[in-house]
Amino acid sequence: MIIGIGTDLIDIRRIERTLERFGERFLARVFTETERRRSERRAGRAASYAKRFAAKEACAKALGTGLRRGVYWRDLGVVNLPGGKPSMALTGGAADRLVALTPDGMTATVELTMTDEPPLAHAMVVISAVRDGDGLR
Repeated sequence: MIIGIGTDLIDIRRIERTLERFGERFLARVFTETERRRSERRAGRAASYAKRFAAKEACAKALGTGLRRGVYWRDLGVVNLPGGKPSMALTGGAADRLVALTPDGMTATVELTMTDEPPLAHAMVVISAVRDGDGLR
């Protein structure tokens, strides 16, 4: 059962300008340490940050809150699973909202896809819930 869908599209050049203008202040406010480590290793640093920014926006939309009602930028973190697949790690207000959205007797999953084709970056998040015990084996 789908309980939330969000998508976001951003111009990578906007993130480039923001990085130039606000640098560390922007990075510290918006991105987790994990996201920063991963993006700083990339040749396309701004594109990497742009995809993660879009993922945070998409996830906030899927949660139905946007970036308000106790959901903050760093509560939404892009992480990579062991095989490399991107996913979202929710903490703080975002995690609380996910629990509130999830029906009793069900477990929520957050699926994320990100892409970029300069000058644009895109992300889509689908939050779904499966009945406890109905997972894949």
